[in-house]
Order: sequence, then structure tokens, then C-alpha cells
Amino acid sequence: MIARGVISSTGNRGLTRRMVIMLATAAVVLGGIFGYQAFKAHMLANYMRSMGQPVQTVASAVAHYDMWQPHLEAVGSARAVNGADLSPQVSGIVSAIHFESGADVNEGTVLVELMNADDQAKLQALKAQAALARITFERDQRQLKVQGVSQQTVDADEQTLKSDEAEVAQQQAILDYKIIKAPFAGRLGIRMVDLGQYVGAGTPIVTLQSLDPIYVDFNLPQQSIDDVKVGQPVSASFDTYPGQRFQGEVSAINSKVDPATRNIQVRATLKNPDHKILPGMFATVQIDSGRSQRYITLPQTAVTYNPYGDSVFIIDNQGKDEEGHPKLVVRQTLVKTGQTRGDLVAILSGVKDGDTVVTAGQIKLRNGTPVIVDNSTKPAVEANPTPVDQ
Repeated sequence: MIARGVISSTGNRGLTRRMVIMLATAAVVLGGIFGYQAFKAHMLANYMRSMGQPVQTVASAVAHYDMWQPHLEAVGSARAVNGADLSPQVSGIVSAIHFESGADVNEGTVLVELMNADDQAKLQALKAQAALARITFERDQRQLKVQGVSQQTVDADEQTLKSDEAEVAQQQAILDYKIIKAPFAGRLGIRMVDLGQYVGAGTPIVTLQSLDPIYVDFNLPQQSIDDVKVGQPVSASFDTYPGQRFQGEVSAINSKVDPATRNIQVRATLKNPDHKILPGMFATVQIDSGRSQRYITLPQTAVTYNPYGDSVFIIDNQGKDEEGHPKLVVRQTLVKTGQTRGDLVAILSGVKDGDTVVTAGQIKLRNGTPVIVDNSTKPAVEANPTPVDQ
């Protein structure tokens, strides 16, 4: 019994010694691994601090004052001063067409005739009837002087004559309805009827539009009513003619504001001697309003728009570097922007006259980033840019 207890005690001490050695070895290994990782991170941080921020290449522009003419902009639609889809007032068969599609015509030009032979015959019969009524009336007038007929007979003859003459006038009007004339001078559209075709009353035959001058109707918000006056200069552009503006003036302002949109309709009259503007064309209208204002201007690409505020990067010259080159560093600042004009934007606060501002490459910048300015490929900046016609 004593021997078994001694052996058991000796075995426990050996097991404990081996466990202590194993734990110590594991602690040394883990300590070495963590120590190496900490040393590596420390050396990498020192290396990055010694490297500094990388130099970025950007494009720039100098902020400067410019005179801006405030203006109102709206979209509208061209409308002919006189425009109508011509159609007959009576039914009939087309017997003659006297125009070509797209022709310019004068007021009163005969365009289309409808078959009217039966109406002509009826007119001749009515004229003969009226002529007989006149002969009877005049004869009875002479007979009345010698008491050959009564006054009642003469009065009846007079009323018969007037009735017959009215029927002649009515039949003449029906004949006139079968001759469609141009009600005003203008340009015709595409013919919509053919020779021999039966047309009902109100069937469109051709459109006629007076093109010079021409109206442009557009809407402005009610807040702009005080800025618009009759006779005020207006310029309009059409996407059909890029880069070209048509001049005119405000000719009418509606007498009420639309209660649904709170907009007021305005009409401008434009000169159109070449007939380039056609009714129905979409127009962008610009009206100068108020006095010119002096603003600091920048290209719109210089401004970074964010929900928390708009900002720009200003380039500061901090002397020269070790090689003697200018040391340029950017500084981000919040700005308040105003109106835009073409590629430019007005800066109301945040930038001073003469500040150099980054216009391209902002996405890779932050406060204190050193930069190199390269404006060799800087895009053009215009107040009234003209798209390149592909």
C-alpha cells in the first residue's frame, strides 16, 4: 500500500511539470507572434508618416468678378398670328383644286371649288323669278297712279320682290360656300383632299398658317409678374437651330393667373422673315429683367454639391518645396451659389476675387492634399455654350 502511494505521487508531479513546460512554450510562441505583428504595424505607420500625402494632378481656374444680367427663362410653343384648318361650310364633290401643297398664297386666293352645276341652275331660276317680280311691281306702281290697281296689290308685289331677291342672295351664298378661298395671306400645308372626292361640311382641306411674324406662348410663375412688361425684349431658341436665337418682344400678358398652376400666360411676338419657325415648335424663351449684377463666377465643375452644403477646393501657395517648385496645397471651403449661366455659376460667398479653385480632380482630394496644376486639357467654359452638331 505504501509503495503504490509513492508511485502515484511521483506520477502526478511529472504530469504537472510537463503541463507547465507546454504552457510556457505556448506563451512564448504567441508572444512572439503578437510582438512581431505589433512591430510590423509600428514600422509601417512610421513609413507612411515619412511618405506624406501623395501629390495629385488637378485642373484649376481663377475666380473673378463678372457682370451678370438677370433673366427669366421659360419654355413655350410657337403659334401662328393667323392659323386655320380650312374646310367647306357645305357638302359637295371636289371639282377643282387650285393650289400646291406648301405654297405661299395671298388673301382671297381660290383654293378649292366644289361641284355646283345644280346650284348655278337654281340661282338662274331664282334670278328670273326675281326679275319677273320686279317687272310686276313696277307695272303695278304705274297702274296705281291712274287708279288701275289698289295700294294693297302694289304692297303685295313689293313684298314678293323682296322675298325673291332674298332667295337669290341665299342661293348665291350657297354657291360662294362651294368656293374655298384663303382668308388671309400665309403658307399652305399638305393637301388633304383629292379631285372628285366627296367632302362633308367641316372636312379639313388644307391648313393655312401666317408665319411672319409669329407668336411664342409661354408661362411664368406668378412671382415673376412684376418683372415682365409689354414691349420687353425677348429672345427665343429652338433645338432645331442650335446656337441661333430669334429676337422679339413681349406683346401680351394674360389678364388672369391659372388657379391650378399659379402661372400666368405670356405671349411674345418674334420676327420670322425666313419662315424658319413653324407653329407648334418647342421654344426656350429668355427675358432680361432688372439691372446687371456683379458676381464672382466659377465653372460649375468647380463646385461639389452635397446635402450638407456645397464646397470648392481652393489652392494655396505655401512657398517652395526642397526642389524649388511651388508647394501647392488644397483647402476645402463651403460656398453659397447663385444663378447659373451656361457653364458658369455665380458664387455669393466663400470665395474671393483672385482665388485659384480646383475645377477637375476633386474626387481624390481632401484638406491639405498637395497638388500639381495641369490645365493643358481643361475643357472650354462659356456663358452661352453651343453644342457641337454631330
